[in-house]
Amino acid sequence: MNTKILEEIGLTAGEIKTYLALLRLGSSSTGPISKESGVSRSKVYMILDKLEKKGLTSHVEKNGVIYFQAAEPQKIKDYIRKKREDLEKLDKEIESVLPQFENLQKLAGRVQQVAIYQGLKGMITAHEHIYTKLKRGEEYFYLGVPAFQPEEQHIYWKKDHIRRMREGIIGKLLFNRDTDPKILKNRNSYKGADARYMPPGIKTPAWFCGYKDVTIIGVARENPIVIEIISQEVADSFKAYFEAFWKMSKPFGK
Repeated sequence: MNTKILEEIGLTAGEIKTYLALLRLGSSSTGPISKESGVSRSKVYMILDKLEKKGLTSHVEKNGVIYFQAAEPQKIKDYIRKKREDLEKLDKEIESVLPQFENLQKLAGRVQQVAIYQGLKGMITAHEHIYTKLKRGEEYFYLGVPAFQPEEQHIYWKKDHIRRMREGIIGKLLFNRDTDPKILKNRNSYKGADARYMPPGIKTPAWFCGYKDVTIIGVARENPIVIEIISQEVADSFKAYFEAFWKMSKPFGK
């Protein structure tokens, strides 16, 4: 069977194997799915969760056992339609931040380095440059942290805050105001983190991170895109924006 089309619409190799296994098996628990697909049981739960979020699988619990089944193949068209809508939404969001990017371009002669990263791994790579530049007692900031982030990103941030505490680095975080309070409560539970809401009436279409001479600009989405800029002048500009918003914010819970 030619599965190239499934790759082209964005499914991973593991997702394709799992989805096709479910089509062949019908309703099934994870054991047979793992065996039929060749995907390890340690990964199959995560893959099934991703497929369900994409509307391509569903599950039901029977006598304490969870059974999964593939959605009808026509649902693939719904998934493509949803991706198209997401791209249209992203296009509008990009339009709103283009003036900021254009301003940065004017500073191109004073920018030392620009790098673009894609996906969760790319975002992690850009973020973890913090640990190569910051020393104990120094800090970084995040401005406009989005309300929605996939669960795998939340799992990463929780682990990273443990590392940040161990390194003795301080993190100041301004979340968009529609973020679940439980998330801010969690972030504030880590020593050295100060998570707050953005001032009322302010919501950014992109998020920003800054420290030393580094600025990271990210577009919030399931498959994030981040731009890392090495420039003291650009970093100073975004630091000034952050400090202005930080002064207008209040400690969480007050």
